[in-house]
Amino acid sequence: MPQSTTTLVVTLLALLSGTATTLIAMQVTHVVARIPQEDRRFKDSPPLGFRLIWWPIQWCSHPLARIVSQAPTAPLAIRLRKAGLEYCINPQQFVAARLLYTLAVAAGAASVLELLGRGPGGAFSASSHWEAAGAGALFGWAYCGIWLKDRIAFRKRQLQKSLPFVLDLITLCVEAGLNLQGAFNQAVDKGPHGVLRDEIQRVLRDVRNGKARSEALRSMSERLQEPSVMNFVTAMIQAERIGMNLGPALRAQADQRRSERFLRAEKLAMEAPVKLLFPLIAFIFPCTFIVLFFPIAVQFMNSGL
Repeated sequence: MPQSTTTLVVTLLALLSGTATTLIAMQVTHVVARIPQEDRRFKDSPPLGFRLIWWPIQWCSHPLARIVSQAPTAPLAIRLRKAGLEYCINPQQFVAARLLYTLAVAAGAASVLELLGRGPGGAFSASSHWEAAGAGALFGWAYCGIWLKDRIAFRKRQLQKSLPFVLDLITLCVEAGLNLQGAFNQAVDKGPHGVLRDEIQRVLRDVRNGKARSEALRSMSERLQEPSVMNFVTAMIQAERIGMNLGPALRAQADQRRSERFLRAEKLAMEAPVKLLFPLIAFIFPCTFIVLFFPIAVQFMNSGL
């Protein structure tokens, strides 16, 4: 083939490739431009793992909005609310992040296996790459669920730890002459930082915006989904409804929550020996036996037995 013909073919291929790349880029830009921008003026900043890939999450979450349920009673929405992420991310954004991390970890696992295959040991087979990608995808998908579960458990422990102290503070304020809303204000100002303080602050904000206090308390109970908080809210609503003094009801709730905290501590203390049994048998006892019997074995070996 003459040199000029070869040059012409290469030029045509380059032009066709450039045109195709340009058309694809224009189409992607057009699709991205049609995605509506989310108004986040009244929302909290998302967690760090979501901020790192926020724009891809936004692009992927838009088509997922038709698939992922938007109902407030959907299981994922409830879990996000219990994790304190209600005003950070929505369910479709969480699913989009989960899919992106699944693909990223799968591609990373396959790439690591490819780099290892370039060593002296030789290349791995295609099935090995697919297995590594599948294992990475499984880990990436499961990690987001584990992270959400750990966040819910952490908030629950923090809530159970701070609830008796906050109830004592509210009880002291009510017995000193303040009404319930004034006691809540003092709990926000003087109470420990954490989940309960943020929720009480949200209750006060809802009341200032015109929402009934009983409805605001019920909303807090639905967000937290904690039996102790539900009992406290029910007692407060019933006490206000029948017109009884809030002081004794609050004192009884504080005493009960403190007793429950002591019972949880005793339960954890009783579970500790059982949880330590396997590490003792698997790791500590063998090392102890080696230290004790090694000199005896050496003496027997030196004596010719």
